[in-house]
Amino acid sequence: MSKDNDPPNPLEDLQKQIQEMLRRGQIPNPFGPQAGGPGVSASGAPPAQNETADDEESERDAVLRRIRDFSLRPREIRDYLDRFVIRQDEAKKVISVAICDHYNHVRRCLEDARLREKEYAKQNIILLGPTGVGKTYLMRCVAKLVGVPFVKADATKFSETGYVGGDVEDLVRELVRLADNDVELAQYGIIYIDEIDKIAAAGSAGTGGRDVSGRGVQINLLKLMEETEVSLHSQTDLLGQMQAMMEMQRSGKARRRTINTRHILFIVSGAFDKLPEQVRRRLMSSRLGFGATGGGSEVEDAELLTRVQSSDFIDYGFEPEFIGRLPVRVACRPLDADDLESILLQAEGSILNQYRADFTGYGIDFSIDRAAISEVARRAYEEKTGARGLMTVLERLLRDFKFELPSTSIKSFSLDARIMEDPRGAVRELLKANASSQREVLRKEVESFAERFHSQHNFRLDFDEAAVEALIEESLRRDKTIRGLCEEKFHDFHHGLTLIHRQRQQDRFAISAAVIANPDQELSKWVMESFKDLREGGAD
Repeated sequence: MSKDNDPPNPLEDLQKQIQEMLRRGQIPNPFGPQAGGPGVSASGAPPAQNETADDEESERDAVLRRIRDFSLRPREIRDYLDRFVIRQDEAKKVISVAICDHYNHVRRCLEDARLREKEYAKQNIILLGPTGVGKTYLMRCVAKLVGVPFVKADATKFSETGYVGGDVEDLVRELVRLADNDVELAQYGIIYIDEIDKIAAAGSAGTGGRDVSGRGVQINLLKLMEETEVSLHSQTDLLGQMQAMMEMQRSGKARRRTINTRHILFIVSGAFDKLPEQVRRRLMSSRLGFGATGGGSEVEDAELLTRVQSSDFIDYGFEPEFIGRLPVRVACRPLDADDLESILLQAEGSILNQYRADFTGYGIDFSIDRAAISEVARRAYEEKTGARGLMTVLERLLRDFKFELPSTSIKSFSLDARIMEDPRGAVRELLKANASSQREVLRKEVESFAERFHSQHNFRLDFDEAAVEALIEESLRRDKTIRGLCEEKFHDFHHGLTLIHRQRQQDRFAISAAVIANPDQELSKWVMESFKDLREGGAD
């Protein structure tokens, strides 16, 4: 068939249409003008944008320089992680070594391009352990220390091509996006995939799989973990393809459209709740295993996970090639009540610091004594969700304090073991003790509403003493804030005041107790009086 008879290429047609629309100015060019104009630099961006771009370029160079000059030692990484994550000593050791091995190799490849062509087995990691023990937090801290982009996703959100769900290559594209579309920086990032045990093949011995597409996801992830080129635009990303065509139209050359995964570090994790029993059966069937001592049934799950082998993962439902690309394996141990107490007292990222900051935002000092901390840890341990249980317990204890105290004059409170037994009753006691000063707080809120009303509508509302007292009494009786009460009563008030202003040029209005009792009725009287004055003035 001759070229003239070839069917038209729809992408070429689309590109021609976009170029024509750009030429006519029918759609904006997101890449800026072709040449500079008034107030525009030669790059086509305003000076302020150029300054921002310079700052971003400087930050990018600093990150790449840290990667090229990587010199951290495993113990230094471990010490850094100790500041944020309690226990998990073995996991910290393994992760620290793997990170150093990986980025030292990256540094050597950047120094000597010949090393890039040599075979190298990446230190991809698989973390095992229950929820809330710090698996994700460990990796976030590592990525922050090294300074590389970090992407976290759940394996359950992805599917084999052809099934409903996300494409695993989107993880790499997200890495590029987080690196501000800097492909060079993104290719040294970290991808962390949680709940990896949920994509074990269905019908396996571990019965951990979800459906047949789980195997397909493993195969697709395997390609990424080895080394492959990933397109920066997915087949369904029409906008990205349009932008690429417009970039070619602007500059005359195409931007880099793929990213290599050779230096991207992959970490996967999962609870693997059925794996310990599988390992126990294997050990008990071995002459040299636990069965020989008769103690297999008493071994904790955490200890069993430290003895997991590749065959256990394969029996669980993972492809041998997939699990083989995750050579670094470590089990995170569950946290007990003492560990949770240490998190509250020692970790730099303690949830207590977050709650203190929350109350500080309202001008309230929050403290908690040691006995109460121990009790919070004990209750959190009973939740069986690891460190996440700390927030569950604290939210339950402090929700009434957070709801009530910001609207009062109370500026400090302390949580102790007695209050923990009845936090709602403790709040009621605080409010009762604060009742006398609360009226002054409400009085100031009336003044604040008047200022906001003037700022929004240019009308002054002068509340007399009787009006203020009426608002305070209604606020206390209805358990409603002054702001909510005033917005309820005066939400359409400015419309009537605008009519009065047109007739009288009046912009200041006295608010009495009668207005508080029936604002619409009083406003109607004012409007009628203004029109009456207008008619009488016209008669004169």
